[in-house]
Amino acid sequence: MTDETPGRSRDMKSRDRHSGNHPVPSESAPDRPPSTAADDALGSGARDGVEEAVPLTEPRDGTPDPVTTQAELAEVVARFAAGTGPVAVDAERASGYRYTHRAYLVQLRRAGAGTALVDPIPFGDLSVLGKAIEDAEWILHAASQDLPCLAEIGLVPERLFDTELAARLAGYERVGLAALTEQLLGYTLEKHHSAADWSNRPLPQSWLTYAALDVELLVDLRDLLAAELARQGKAEWAAEEFASLVAHGGQPHRPRPDPWRRTSGIHRVRGPRALARVRALWYARDGVASRRDSAPGRVLPDAAIIAAAEADPKDERELLALPGYGGRSIRRMARVWLDALDQARNLRSDELPVTPPSEGPPPPHRWAERDPAAAARLARCREAVSKLATAHTLPPENLLTPDTIRRLAWDPPDPADEPAVRAVLAGHGARQWQIELTAAALTGALPVPPSPLPPAEAEGG
Repeated sequence: MTDETPGRSRDMKSRDRHSGNHPVPSESAPDRPPSTAADDALGSGARDGVEEAVPLTEPRDGTPDPVTTQAELAEVVARFAAGTGPVAVDAERASGYRYTHRAYLVQLRRAGAGTALVDPIPFGDLSVLGKAIEDAEWILHAASQDLPCLAEIGLVPERLFDTELAARLAGYERVGLAALTEQLLGYTLEKHHSAADWSNRPLPQSWLTYAALDVELLVDLRDLLAAELARQGKAEWAAEEFASLVAHGGQPHRPRPDPWRRTSGIHRVRGPRALARVRALWYARDGVASRRDSAPGRVLPDAAIIAAAEADPKDERELLALPGYGGRSIRRMARVWLDALDQARNLRSDELPVTPPSEGPPPPHRWAERDPAAAARLARCREAVSKLATAHTLPPENLLTPDTIRRLAWDPPDPADEPAVRAVLAGHGARQWQIELTAAALTGALPVPPSPLPPAEAEGG
């Protein structure tokens, strides 16, 4: 099957907003004409006719106040339990500001229930709300980002629809929420609060309006994307992806071994003693960040860790002269950083960092030197997946993860027949639709292609 470029629609039922004349989408999915080749010819930035996108600046029912008391929560629980249809769900975190990735605001919208903004901080656990909507399909955008923080407060879906992932599978190039609502629904959303510090209290009114608008259009967006996936024959693919998200998306991320090795700029640091300084400073910073509930980079930038690891300052004067140590709060912590450097300086040789054993293939740029045959296999496998992705109008990484391709190419099964390849793909978490599409092509890409016969031999002479 070769899929067409996704169609686009602007046929929206509208009604005047109580606070102005901006049209808003209907609560239920509107009827829309099927997409045509003419839609595709308009290009990704075009619209039906000359109509411009409408700025959506306020929710259709106004911006609700955050729910902060048990009485308010009980009212929201009753309202959403009595609502109908799917539930649009979103969460706001304070990434880049706080040490944890907890949710600081949860937004929900459902037909018959309206929109609710719930502050999870006073409650800690919102499982009573999760119970009220457990039978509904949850609609999220980029669900993998929000599911872990939602699970922490007792909000765990039994089934979901991810509008970002659906758009990827449908072949849309721009899959951000604002881009999709503009392209498919004809409404522009402001995203200037997306990187805000949502741990602030009280939350400004403009932030609350922004948060409410994030769930305002999700149901309409879900209906359009579901129809497009069905048109392209990809509805079952999406169902498998969503089921995988439900099964695994809420699990906390596994701690990385030696997380300090991901310090930005560490490739410049030479020698085990200097790496020990990176390690000591990283863990010193992490302890301060955890106690303060502050993002580590706000306590001490990675660049400052690298500068001190390279220079190995012995006293406060030398330390504060380095780039990254000029801020007042960092200067106040000078003794902490110097103690960490002293700790690294006093380590025995057998206590210094060593290169950990690799759990998987080496970085691909080293393959040609270490195993040229594996490098050639990887190139053929990548090409096979890329061709299939193009034919089915979806990103290669959504057809099969790059890590799965690397692991298969580095350590192929023996014999490398199709059943064995299928087993390897399944073992690395590939869904059934991905295996069905890629197994045969990858099986053909693993062996070394036969060398062409010289002309004389090819003619039998």
